[in-house]
Amino acid sequence: MNTSRAAVDVTSLLHAWGRGDEQALDRLVPLVYDELHRLARGYMARERAGHTLQTTALVNEAYLRMVDARGVDWKDRAHFFAICARTMRRILIDSARARRYEKRGAGQSMISLDESLAVGLRPGKDLLALDDALIHLAEIDPRKSEVVELRFFGGLSVEETAEALRISPKTVKRDWKMAKAWLHCHLSGEGLNGT
Repeated sequence: MNTSRAAVDVTSLLHAWGRGDEQALDRLVPLVYDELHRLARGYMARERAGHTLQTTALVNEAYLRMVDARGVDWKDRAHFFAICARTMRRILIDSARARRYEKRGAGQSMISLDESLAVGLRPGKDLLALDDALIHLAEIDPRKSEVVELRFFGGLSVEETAEALRISPKTVKRDWKMAKAWLHCHLSGEGLNGT
């Protein structure tokens, strides 16, 4: 099955599922499972070694939460994966909040928004700092926060992010660049004129 055909199939199944067709969900899962697993692997690669939640468990937990999301007006495949990315992020944030008792500084690692911006973050604890920064960014500029969530956490391409947010790829690139700069300043403690 080619990619555009698969995207159409996913979109039509999402619409059917949104209307309450439980069989559509059964047919949807095999079409999206590999991509969900790829998203989860990306998330788990940023987590500390020995994390109690494994990739497949993250996919399963996200799936269970998504099954409860009845009546969602699914727009398309990109919208579905954006919601999945947000769900996986919430699961990991909840997990990080639950293990706040970890020693400060244990397991230092780097979470990189891309090659041009590396922010030193400790798994778990600093994922919370990034989450807090994204919440703050969302208060100032919700679209830029969504771009970061979809690109960094969701692993969506510029084009997929543009499709999900219904903006141009050029706007996604501009928002991505500005959001990375803002996050770098915010997370490094440099601040941006009080923001």
